[in-house]
Order: sequence, then structure tokens, then C-alpha cells
Amino acid sequence: MGRAVAIVLLVLAASTDGIDGAIARKRDLVSNLGKILDPIADKTLLTGALIALSIQGAVPWVATGLILFRELAITVYRLVVVKKRVIAATGGGKFKTVMQVIAVSLYVAPLGVLGNWYLWLSDIVLWFTVALTLYTGARIVWAKES
Repeated sequence: MGRAVAIVLLVLAASTDGIDGAIARKRDLVSNLGKILDPIADKTLLTGALIALSIQGAVPWVATGLILFRELAITVYRLVVVKKRVIAATGGGKFKTVMQVIAVSLYVAPLGVLGNWYLWLSDIVLWFTVALTLYTGARIVWAKES
């Protein structure tokens, strides 16, 4: 029952984030503060879930650590360069966030009873997401406009 509630809350939180962004863009309410705070909110939700899953032994700590390292490094980087320019979310970053939501959802959903294929799929999605997370972070740091 707890995992069912957790997956509903995770999907709702992720959905409201997307809806909020769409409304802001449609009504031309995008602000530099929003460009900074929105990714921090995403990172807080997802890294909190990953830490909880690692504590439970569901997600390997190395995966959580790599994602946490990237998210913290990029957040610090954004805050350091904010006086020169605001680094808004990119398409790759948005895809990374969607993949993180999917990866976390696969581990949170109470579907482990489906067997080894489900656990295997969850692991593949997780490690793809870890690689994508590191790749998109490197692209931000190494961007020509840095």
C-alpha cells in the first residue's frame, strides 16, 4: 500500500511540474528566478526519492551517488555563473529529468512481483539514466558559451 501511494504522489508531483512550466511559458511568466528554482525543485524531488530507495536497498548507492554528484555540481555551477547568465533547462536536461522520473517510478511501483524481467528492465533504465544524467551535465559545463 505504501509504494502505491508513493508512486501516485511521485507521478502527481512530476506532472504538476510539467503543467506549471507549460502555464508559465504560455502566459509569458517565465522568470530568471523560475529558471533557477525549477531545476532545484526537480532535483530535490528526485534525489530525495533516490536516497530513500538506496536506503531501502532497492537502488544501488553508486547510481544514487553519481546522480547526486551531477545534480549538486550543476546546481552549484548555475549559481556561480548566475550573475553572468542564467542557464535555463535544455531539451537534454528535460529528457534527463523525465528519464529520472521513469527510473525512480520503476523502483517505487509495487511491481517487483512481476519477476526478474521487471527488475532487469528497471536496472537497464536506471543505468541508462545515470549515463544520460552525467552526459547532460558534461554538456552544460562544456558548452561553448560557458
